Amino acid sequence: MNTYSKSQTFWLVTLRMFIGWHFLYEGLVKALNPKWTSYAYLIDSEGWISSILHNWANNAQSLGIVNFLNTWGLILIGLGLIAGCFARIATVSGIVLLTLFYLSHIPFIGASYMMPAEGAYLWVDKNLIEIAALAVIFVFPTSTKYGLDRYIFKVNREQ
Repeated sequence: MNTYSKSQTFWLVTLRMFIGWHFLYEGLVKALNPKWTSYAYLIDSEGWISSILHNWANNAQSLGIVNFLNTWGLILIGLGLIAGCFARIATVSGIVLLTLFYLSHIPFIGASYMMPAEGAYLWVDKNLIEIAALAVIFVFPTSTKYGLDRYIFKVNREQ
């Protein structure tokens, strides 16, 4: 691992853990709500991959798979980021999942979604910002010094 200042390390680890918490909590909310389904989100898509998402929503078997993968993907990504356990895999997985979210509901001019938005966005929304933050975590890794990856990959602790 590169040598970062204490301040840089603190904020990189804090960013990793905050994003991890966001993923974990989103997954837990879905897992603990037996009535939760991704149907409305998928049907509401107007993005570049909307036809695929509409097909998934309208097929009960596909919808069940999407619900399972979304819920447990969020939980596992969150745990990986918080614990620094396979953090590189969790980071890339988070980027992939957020990219799917972004492409399904791209904030472009003229887009009108049924689901209420948290704010007014044009091109850049919270998903894109979190993708960028995960990219920072990917290129400035901290889990081999402050995380379970330190023990999993037996990194030289003198670094």
